[in-house]
Amino acid sequence: MLTAKDIMTTEVVTVTTDTSLKELASKFVETRYSNMPVLDSQGTLVGVISETDLIEQQKPLHIPTVMALFDGVFYLDSEKRFKGEVDRVTATTVGELYNKRLVTCGPDTPVRDIAGLMAKHKAHLIPVVEEEKMLGVVARLDLIRAMEN
Repeated sequence: MLTAKDIMTTEVVTVTTDTSLKELASKFVETRYSNMPVLDSQGTLVGVISETDLIEQQKPLHIPTVMALFDGVFYLDSEKRFKGEVDRVTATTVGELYNKRLVTCGPDTPVRDIAGLMAKHKAHLIPVVEEEKMLGVVARLDLIRAMEN
């Protein structure tokens, strides 16, 4: 049975939380990768960023509808959601935009389970981690290549 260590990519292109969005866009173009692991200043894996995250950052800002009643203003949409949208459109670094919900697997995780993780979490890239150290990544293309063999 194939596992993550059999199909993972070990030479991984990463970005840091301090990487500018302009530099990120250049890396996406240069490498033709659509997802990259994000490391903090100590080199610890903290999340993943995708081309979709970068594209969604360019979406127009939706201004919430408010209602004035007596001396108060009430948001008809979620105030928290609006703050999140403002943060998204004003982001200038990867650290302000990356997906912090990290989905990982171990080197001995069967390919079938990795496919299940990708489907369940709508993930295109699963970092392979052992003892808090990233060993590589499994991308959708790695899974497709494994089907070929």
